[in-house]
Amino acid sequence: MAEKNYIEVNLMGKSYILGGSEDEAYLQRVATYVNGKEAELKRMQGYLRQNADFQHLTLLLNMADDYFKALRQVENLKAKQEQMEQEIYNLKHELVSSRIRYEEI
Repeated sequence: MAEKNYIEVNLMGKSYILGGSEDEAYLQRVATYVNGKEAELKRMQGYLRQNADFQHLTLLLNMADDYFKALRQVENLKAKQEQMEQEIYNLKHELVSSRIRYEEI
């Protein structure tokens, strides 16, 4: 089992201890992402006028939105990779066929 790492981070103005099998730099990067997302929302008109529950819900929904957009991008890139691999296969097959025809001539 992987060793658990712990790091103290500042999340949304409060100090927390995060723990996980990832390294400390990764855990800090996660905290930085959350803080950045919160800062982004605070710049939006009306966000700070909402109650804390609504603010946290908005933060969670925005992070989920980022996740699903990234997931869709990964799926699109995988599909493009498969298409390019098929194109490479077809080009290699065409090259071999052309060599065979050339050698026959």
